[in-house]
Amino acid sequence: MTNVNDRAHFDSPWKEIIEAYFPQAMHFFFPETSALIDWERPYEFLDKEFQQIAREAEQGKRYADQLVKVWQIQGEELWLLVHVEIQAQKEDNFSKRMFTYNFRIFDRFDRPAISLAILCDPNREWRPSNYSYNYPNTCLIFEFGSIKLLDYENRFDELENSDNPFATVVMAHLKTQQTRSSPEQRKIWKFSLIRRLYDLGLEEQHIRNLYRFIDWVMILPKALENQFWEEFKQFEQERTMRYVTTGERIGYERGEQEGEQRLILRLLQRQVGELSPGLQKRIQSLSLNQLETLGEALLDFTAMEDLLNWFQTNQSA
Repeated sequence: MTNVNDRAHFDSPWKEIIEAYFPQAMHFFFPETSALIDWERPYEFLDKEFQQIAREAEQGKRYADQLVKVWQIQGEELWLLVHVEIQAQKEDNFSKRMFTYNFRIFDRFDRPAISLAILCDPNREWRPSNYSYNYPNTCLIFEFGSIKLLDYENRFDELENSDNPFATVVMAHLKTQQTRSSPEQRKIWKFSLIRRLYDLGLEEQHIRNLYRFIDWVMILPKALENQFWEEFKQFEQERTMRYVTTGERIGYERGEQEGEQRLILRLLQRQVGELSPGLQKRIQSLSLNQLETLGEALLDFTAMEDLLNWFQTNQSA
């Protein structure tokens, strides 16, 4: 698991939750592939092998990748490349990148890989599923599996009735998107989703794992976060299940300026994309009050221009 102090990288919550519940992720998102796998045998995350094929992967990238070795029921080794795309907008080179990674695995390790994509973006029309080219004497059609989290909006009752951890993950993701401009509603849903973990009767470690994901993605303005935390402490006391609120809190300490900066940078990365070093320095130079003002304003940001306009309005050059 990633140390909570190092959780500034946007892909970390997805990587953590997939590592913690990989079989459940496969059952939930890709049941046909899951049915091929002998889950009685151990599976292995091939981090070193993935780094060898992901040469252009950049720090702070907005997607999470896992290369996993599993065993088929017939006894043969199988590699899975699971990709989580966490973009605010569609990415034109996505299908090409899926093909490139698949080919590099085959080229370097002489292993075919099943490529699978989990698409978290809010664009209903963007549904990449293949990469191809066609010439008179040469053609290629590369197809990969993909699921769109947005499609679960119409299956919310099904999610609520599921005890698969990824039902909770999808609900948290959808409600984060839906409450982008309504922090009060986000607070209500955040509390509801966390309370549901206790209602399901999950073991303490599972509650902690899923709490960490919900808390990481369902970010609230500081005042509402403080309200949430007090209500949650009372809830755990009433349930006599102090799994999360005892000892040091899981998640960011949002009261300190350094913590506020990390939080704002993480939120902006999600809302508007990668920030230049210059913009990062401007944010790090803001006072605590300015950071709190920006933290509330950026819930409505959809593009880099919104951030630049905010600086123009709220901070002299």
